[in-house]
Amino acid sequence: MHRVASVGNTNNNSNRPRKEKRLTYVLNDSDDTKHCAGINGLAVLKYAVSDGSDYLFTGSRDGRLKRWALSEDAATCSATFESHVDWVNDAVIVGDNTLVSCSSDTTLKTWNALSNGTCTRTLHQHSDYVTCLAAAGKNSNIVASGGLGGEVFIWDLDAALAPVSKFSDTMVDDSSNGMKGSGNLRTVGSNNNISVQTTQTEGYIPISAKGHKESVYALAMNEGGTMLVSGGTEKVVRVWDTRSGSKTLKLKGHTDNIRALLLDSTGRYCLSGSSDSMIRLWDIGQQRCVHSYAVHTDSVWALASTPTFSHVYSGGRDFSLYLTDLQTRESSLLCTGEHPIVQLALHDDSIWVASTDSSVHRWPAEGYNPQKIFQRGNSFLAGNLSFSRARVSMEGSTPVPVYKEPTLTISGTPAIVQHEVLNNKRHVLTKDTSGSVKLWEITKGAAVEDYGKVSFEEKKEELFEMVSIGTWFSVDTRLGTLSVHLDTPQCFYAEMYSAELNIAGKPEDDKVNLGWETLKGLLAHWLIKRKQRIGSPAPANSELLSGKDIAARSFAHSRIDVDGNSENDVMVYPPFEFPAVSIPSIITEGTEGGPWRKRVTDLDGTEDEKDFPGWCLDCLLNNRLPSREATKCSFYLHPCEGSTVQILTQGKLSAPRILRIHKVINYVVEKMVLDKPLDSVADGSFSPAIAGSQLQLQAVGDGSFRSGFKSWQKLRPSIEILCNNQVLPPEMSLATAKTYVWKKNEDLVLHYRVVQGR
Repeated sequence: MHRVASVGNTNNNSNRPRKEKRLTYVLNDSDDTKHCAGINGLAVLKYAVSDGSDYLFTGSRDGRLKRWALSEDAATCSATFESHVDWVNDAVIVGDNTLVSCSSDTTLKTWNALSNGTCTRTLHQHSDYVTCLAAAGKNSNIVASGGLGGEVFIWDLDAALAPVSKFSDTMVDDSSNGMKGSGNLRTVGSNNNISVQTTQTEGYIPISAKGHKESVYALAMNEGGTMLVSGGTEKVVRVWDTRSGSKTLKLKGHTDNIRALLLDSTGRYCLSGSSDSMIRLWDIGQQRCVHSYAVHTDSVWALASTPTFSHVYSGGRDFSLYLTDLQTRESSLLCTGEHPIVQLALHDDSIWVASTDSSVHRWPAEGYNPQKIFQRGNSFLAGNLSFSRARVSMEGSTPVPVYKEPTLTISGTPAIVQHEVLNNKRHVLTKDTSGSVKLWEITKGAAVEDYGKVSFEEKKEELFEMVSIGTWFSVDTRLGTLSVHLDTPQCFYAEMYSAELNIAGKPEDDKVNLGWETLKGLLAHWLIKRKQRIGSPAPANSELLSGKDIAARSFAHSRIDVDGNSENDVMVYPPFEFPAVSIPSIITEGTEGGPWRKRVTDLDGTEDEKDFPGWCLDCLLNNRLPSREATKCSFYLHPCEGSTVQILTQGKLSAPRILRIHKVINYVVEKMVLDKPLDSVADGSFSPAIAGSQLQLQAVGDGSFRSGFKSWQKLRPSIEILCNNQVLPPEMSLATAKTYVWKKNEDLVLHYRVVQGR
């Protein structure tokens, strides 16, 4: 068994850099309009010019952002913004129509908020996860970003997005990729040709606010963009002058991580929420805490204020949303949910609530007149000590939520939280947050069975197969769905015979490389687009041959010229046909760019070695696989004790790992029936017959002899192959026998015997 290693594999026979890039494809069997992981970012854009409707933007741990057109009783997904390769951690609206997002992929991205998902720039300055953003007022272009490692940067977007190259007039705002490196901007033109602009020497470098020694999790900025506050694991609120990046003061009082911050429009007052369960109101002019509010029973993760900064909405790890009057300290429990609240966005008289779940809920908030909520009763006075020590309730009882149900829910898809790669190395069993268990076929990129809410462990045992196939991919569910990672050369380790895959019209003894064929199926659209761009004829209907066409057309006719000077088999067999719906996304990088993400149908054929790993292009365009460790299995073949039949030497033999036992049986039969000389095994390896080649007595599939030798059929002895005194099934492979029967690291030892009376 081979273990898939991380990125950084070496290929001694290649002139490419030693660090080989990984190619990942992300699967999703759900409606593409839904998120499939928790929501980290919310932003509201009011009265969009295009159609007069308001928009809600959501940023998710699935790596994507979505735009929702809002009406009184509905929210419709009108665009998906896909380019980040890791969690989206925050999103803000800047100016009239610029959306800015930050991610655990260490980048910020700017988007045309009213487009169909156009990424205009990728900004690199952070060296670790970017956790939070803050934007100034609507008419300002100042954005701040904070992240792990204590990094805080202040960006002037007008300057950051301004052309810095003499070639930049040919660029358009269509950058789904990002050039990695300190302060680099990377733009992609309409033909996806990439221009790299190095801001260190000739472009824009953001202001660095230096002072945090530990990670930053919260930022807020005043309306004029002149003041920034930050907080994190150091338990203090730092105040900065955004024009210079200088630290003006430090506010102490919290006893745990600061997770949420708000500034009023003037920059005088600051609200902070902490993992110590407290909300604090700071007078920055007086440099002190003027009020503390003990409302929550656990960490406070999200804050939102009314336009006049008179009331605060707060949510957190206790699943609860509270409204608190900052002056009177009166507080009311608006609602409780089933998941920790991570983000809030006030929208007129409602508030959008995001959580670790993939759905977003809209609750009544009375943002224009919050006193209406207190008039309904059941409020309490927030104490000024942590909840574990004191909280005064007006009724002397636990608060009852004002609202039982949200007024609107934007449903998401349950995130996958558990997975198991099955032994056949083609299927993965998953379980999501709703308890639903599904079976995915990796080579097709689709869920093939939905078992419903059953026991994951019992289903895993039920699906167990005693087979041993080389590990050729790895899987994680960090993005809420399956991400399948292909690393070279490991992704080319696994082979199967075409008969095992039920590929019609293909010789059943032909070996099929699972990684190679999966790549062809995954990137079929790109191969067609590439052929069209270079002017070579595309297959009929501008589609790759499907498995349905294989039997009708000869294998030779499926070989087509892909890059103008080499042939490449682009036939896509049925086990490797990816679905036309629930289209997977690619995450990878080439020689000149940082990681990028796109749906495979958005590839336009211009992508080359600057975008794709070289090994991937070699495989698809040149039929060239990287050098890899041998997929052979060494073994000994002896007669059983007491047997009078001896046809083989005692030397070590070698054959493909996937070779079936019935081939070994045929080999023994061939020697016995024909008394064939032993010169074919003199070199210590199997004769061509056992490898499935041209020897005329080679038996195929059902073990019968080929046409022309039927006279020998009556003489055919019945042979059994044993390992550890256990008779092996004819369809078992050498690798499976070694893993599950032999169970030793040393070379496999097989025995054969004639079975009488058959």
